[in-house]
Amino acid sequence: MKLLSWFAELSIVLLLCLTNLNPASGNRPFRPNIIMILADDMGYQDVGFRGSDILTPNLDRLAKDGVILENHYVMPQCSPTRSSLMSGRHAIRTGFWHGNIKPREEWGLRLDETTMTEMLKRNGYATHGIGKWHCGLYTWQHTPAQRGFDTFFGLYLGSQGYFSHKNSGSLDFREDFYDKDKKFVDNMRADLNGKYNTNLFTDRAISVISEHDSSKPLFMYLSYTAPHGPIEAPKDEVKQFSKHMTKSDKKRKEYAAMVSIMDRGIGEVVDALEQHGMRDDTLIVFSSDNGGVFGGPASNYPLRGGKKSLQEGGVRAVSFVNSPLLKKTGYTNTNLHHVTDWYKTFQGLARDMPEQAEKYQHTLDGFDIWDSISNNGSSGRTEVLLNMRVSSMVNKKAPEPVYVPDSDYNQAKTSISLDDDTVEGKDFDFFVIRKDNWKLFSGSYVKQAWTNKNGMERKKNGKADKNGKTGTGIKLYNLDSDPRETRNVADSNPDVVKMLMSKLADYEAEMTWIGNRRSSQDGTKSGKWYPWVTLA
Repeated sequence: MKLLSWFAELSIVLLLCLTNLNPASGNRPFRPNIIMILADDMGYQDVGFRGSDILTPNLDRLAKDGVILENHYVMPQCSPTRSSLMSGRHAIRTGFWHGNIKPREEWGLRLDETTMTEMLKRNGYATHGIGKWHCGLYTWQHTPAQRGFDTFFGLYLGSQGYFSHKNSGSLDFREDFYDKDKKFVDNMRADLNGKYNTNLFTDRAISVISEHDSSKPLFMYLSYTAPHGPIEAPKDEVKQFSKHMTKSDKKRKEYAAMVSIMDRGIGEVVDALEQHGMRDDTLIVFSSDNGGVFGGPASNYPLRGGKKSLQEGGVRAVSFVNSPLLKKTGYTNTNLHHVTDWYKTFQGLARDMPEQAEKYQHTLDGFDIWDSISNNGSSGRTEVLLNMRVSSMVNKKAPEPVYVPDSDYNQAKTSISLDDDTVEGKDFDFFVIRKDNWKLFSGSYVKQAWTNKNGMERKKNGKADKNGKTGTGIKLYNLDSDPRETRNVADSNPDVVKMLMSKLADYEAEMTWIGNRRSSQDGTKSGKWYPWVTLA
């Protein structure tokens, strides 16, 4: 009888194990811990495993022991990438095809979008956001702790001083959480003034790991502001991390230190996972939100262009995955992937059933790429819409809650840096898409040149040329033979051009109307940033 009982117990265990595996999806793990790390404006070449002179030993080790994602596409700017990551939906659906959210602007990721964190939380995950949000702050409902995060530690806006933690002269560094009575608390951290924010984000990540309740799976969104401008780093660490860079200028050395400090922090986070017995059941994803700023100290070599452009240097991000849960590691994966794919992939790992969820989930644009990243199987993706703009989709009444109802508000000019401006001009349209090895540009779009190894060093009239020029017309590139986008082969491949252009109508039908971009004089109070609109 004892033997039969033992076999019965073993059968139950095996059944439970099989229940938690999905053969069609490469025998995926059941609700692993997920650490999503996002760098900000990091150059494609600015890691050691791509031959950079910047010191990134931890990223190098994780990439080489994991899977390097060679064709991982993002949007060309911060907010569009982050909104696509959080929603699993392309910017043409969420309204972020128009560019970044600027300070004081009254829009954000729509409240009817089910965020990645809301999805994971309903499946039992503890959810923690650290660093940069940049998906909306004009109402409290748009802020991260009310979009599915249990806690948030960082900034709502798109950038800040690394020591002052201020944007446009006002503080934007907060710790958000829910108290024992489940009351939302927004705690402004003025006491952290003078402390380098990259280190603060790392320390918070380590704290989250050390205090994590192991009965729940963990999702941590570690969204560093590094190496986004302003280019700032502790002077002693600039010297430490750049003493070998004898041919680089001051800004390049400061930028290098910013990347190396982030790299060191990521290594410390991985060490914390190991110390607390979580490493074996954790998936780590690393990506930049877009390429390095063209004309700045970053390098997107050998790719063309940088941030704001839809050329490869702007939208093909340095990226990798690392986990003991991956079946095949130590290679470069060349499948097509897009930032929207992470939502669908994490949804599969969480065993989410959206049809049973209380909140309706819109159609996702991403693919479940677990088999691709874990076993070098197919990603299921053969094309990536890089972005498009259709002027007829602007100036129409947008459905709530993209904007507040028509009400009194004051127009105000907001001080922003060039690299935080909109992707495109106000009056021209474009359509840029990659399918298989073909990449098509049509309309009018930002055109930038090529970058140098270990520093862009692009000059125009003695000054850095950050914006590039306007390109027009049809251009077609074969990325297999011409990854640097040097030879327009549209004239010799009219059938390919016709095939790609035929996709425009379908994508346009899926676009979301947006209202005029508008900003307010509100947003700051007593030298601190706060939401300023109350939704009815």
